[in-house]
Amino acid sequence: MTQDLLPITRIPRTGLPPHAVVVGDPARAAAVAALLDGPEEVSYHREYRVFSGSWKGVPVTVASHGVGGPGAILLFQELADAGVHTVLRFGTAGAMKPGIGDGDLVIAEAAVRDDGVTQQLLPPEYPAVAAPEAVLALQRAARESGAPHHRGIVWTRAAFQPGLVPLFSYDGAGLAAIEMELSALLVTASLRGLVAGGVLVIDGANADELVDEEGTSAYDPHREVVAAGVERGAVVSLEALRLLAEGNEL
Repeated sequence: MTQDLLPITRIPRTGLPPHAVVVGDPARAAAVAALLDGPEEVSYHREYRVFSGSWKGVPVTVASHGVGGPGAILLFQELADAGVHTVLRFGTAGAMKPGIGDGDLVIAEAAVRDDGVTQQLLPPEYPAVAAPEAVLALQRAARESGAPHHRGIVWTRAAFQPGLVPLFSYDGAGLAAIEMELSALLVTASLRGLVAGGVLVIDGANADELVDEEGTSAYDPHREVVAAGVERGAVVSLEALRLLAEGNEL
């Protein structure tokens, strides 16, 4: 019955596993779900594709949120409405700091709120901060899997391509990477009492060169080094969820 489904994502109001990995691409959601035991597609509406299954005995939800904060935050809010209480975003990003290479993982400690949506919900002074236990779980999972990884603050920016408005420079601010949805998750998590964090695969080792005034010609995320990083990141995300669910020492 339609009243048993949430209005935007069409996910069920009850019954989802409370620990979730969220990704942008519906196809990536299917790829992550394929790593689970007993994966089942729960729903697929618009960009929101949702699976359930288990990872090493821990029930897990995998869901896609599409591109950009405004649409993604609708999924995050409805996952919370459905009883999900731990959410890790697994995505891709451009590196902003020397020494972070293609295929490396960046574990977010916090995010710059340039997401195009949370500014309409809260004053800009309100922080977007990952749960410490999520950061530590992701770090442990990355270390134990041997995945090259880094920790730092990421820049969540709504616009992918440059426009006529001059781009503010964060040179010297020590940001690790740039992506498009994480701060929306972290703010939602703080408001709703969720545990949240994020791990990002670098698909461009120099973010300043990914998108120029000519468009996106320099950006190529479809390379073997990135695909290998995505495979590692999927396992790291799921393993971190297991650590959080089982309450392991981090």
